[in-house]
Amino acid sequence: MSFSITILGSGAALPTNTRNPTAQFIECRGRRILIDCGEGTQVQFRKFGVKFQRLEYILISHLHGDHFFGLVGLLSSMHLLGRKKPIEIYGPEGLQQILDVQLQYGGSRLAFDINVHVLDTKNAGVVFEDEKIIIKHFPLSHKVPTNGFVISEKSKERTLLIEKCQRDGIKIEHYQYLKKGENVLGENGKEIRFKDYTLPAEKSKAYAFCSDTKYFEAIVPYIEKVNLLYHEATFTEEFKDRAKITLHSTANDAAGIAKRAKVGKLLMGHLSARYENGKQHLLEGQTIFKNCCVVEDGDKFEV
Repeated sequence: MSFSITILGSGAALPTNTRNPTAQFIECRGRRILIDCGEGTQVQFRKFGVKFQRLEYILISHLHGDHFFGLVGLLSSMHLLGRKKPIEIYGPEGLQQILDVQLQYGGSRLAFDINVHVLDTKNAGVVFEDEKIIIKHFPLSHKVPTNGFVISEKSKERTLLIEKCQRDGIKIEHYQYLKKGENVLGENGKEIRFKDYTLPAEKSKAYAFCSDTKYFEAIVPYIEKVNLLYHEATFTEEFKDRAKITLHSTANDAAGIAKRAKVGKLLMGHLSARYENGKQHLLEGQTIFKNCCVVEDGDKFEV
């Protein structure tokens, strides 16, 4: 199963003709996750061919409008299209009340349950975990309580050498143990070694999302050595004073964090509407961390 990121929105607070506010769709080991839901996110789903009815989890980093104004509209469309399956939503304190008020005064009743889980914004913790993936959150440093997220694959099973197993008469019921790295006993009492019938498991991968934040080295331990890091880069160095005032980051800041955390690749986004493109962000970021790019709406990345 794939582990991919689709950028639904790459801009900052003010939408432009080419950049919607923040939203990302993540598919990891069959789990479908939306991080943030800026205005117009449901339209972006359609535009880029992603089916939002299959969403299972929604993560909201913080309660600035460009990160959640599209949420009620998305939920309403899910209802109109016949959704019955509950959806799990994770975000800061206050998100439940916002949704309740909007739905109440709009006279809307959804045909499915929305289960809102309040995340601690002062301490790191686990958002969600099952046998396939784990999602963790950690505090960022912004004007309002804000979380970053890390989505990681759980340890994978070893690759079974099917033809060799069949040739040697290994029973199917032994396969699950061999893939877990366990030796088993055959009918003749002879040990069947997992190393003889499997290959090492593919290394598990991780993706980190750092939403609105100033340059904040305290996040490095949480994102260290992830395969792919998204970090906001609202401004270039020309506006670094503005970045400090608004508690946002520059391309240099994002690249500095990526270098300290020794990540595989850096994605920069949340660009201010004052920029027509991300060329200057890229030039500045690459002087510090070579393997980086500026994301655009519709970009898709494999982790």
